[in-house]
Amino acid sequence: MAKNIQSLERAAAMLRLLAGGERRLGLSDIASSLGLAKGTAHGILRTLQAEGFVEQDAASGRYQLGAELLRLGNSYLDIHELRARALVWTDDLARSSGESVYLGVLHQQGVLIVHHVFRPDESRQVLEVGAMHPLHSTALGKVLSAYDPVAHSEVVEVERKEFTPRTITGLDDFESVLDLTRARGWAADVEETWDGVASVAAPIHDRRRMPVGAVGITGAVERVCEGGELRNELIAAVRDCARAVSRDLGAGRF
Repeated sequence: MAKNIQSLERAAAMLRLLAGGERRLGLSDIASSLGLAKGTAHGILRTLQAEGFVEQDAASGRYQLGAELLRLGNSYLDIHELRARALVWTDDLARSSGESVYLGVLHQQGVLIVHHVFRPDESRQVLEVGAMHPLHSTALGKVLSAYDPVAHSEVVEVERKEFTPRTITGLDDFESVLDLTRARGWAADVEETWDGVASVAAPIHDRRRMPVGAVGITGAVERVCEGGELRNELIAAVRDCARAVSRDLGAGRF
């Protein structure tokens, strides 16, 4: 069995101590509670402080939990609230469209799939929760890039890989796609990421009217498209699903 990393164990114990005890603790209190030498405790605290996980009160010199932990905690809660609110609506979308449904959020420089509803047939399918999809070519990624300024910054600052001959990689052309996405409220991916596969996605907003994710369907081009264009009824179904989840998150009507 692989051994745990002692310094990480000590840092985790320190964070639990600060979370469960008094609002602020001094170096001596932390060191004695964890059975550490003061120098060791101070080194760990200094590292945690540099990363924003711990803050030191300037007047007393005591330590408390930092804002970075709050940000990470809120991110965790937001993703899980988003998934919980979307469960019923994404199931309905899969049934009505007959296609796979994906729920994605921005993560680093890609789209993290946080929920996946299988296509409602007997075909063999692979669960993609936890998978990373590209921002610039997928419908989910285009939606996030169009509505989320952070996602937009991520996607314009990196090289946009060509997955198929249809992939849009030039910055001006890509910005035009994002303008179109904002104008019509949805994004498309017709064989831009995978040959023979098409997708449509729409944005999800929270109570602050901030973009928190995207929902979309993905399927074979011959089912999702008609006459070379995405089927209007599928676009409408995806947009209705996105609006419903947004309403459940407190966004009101869009």
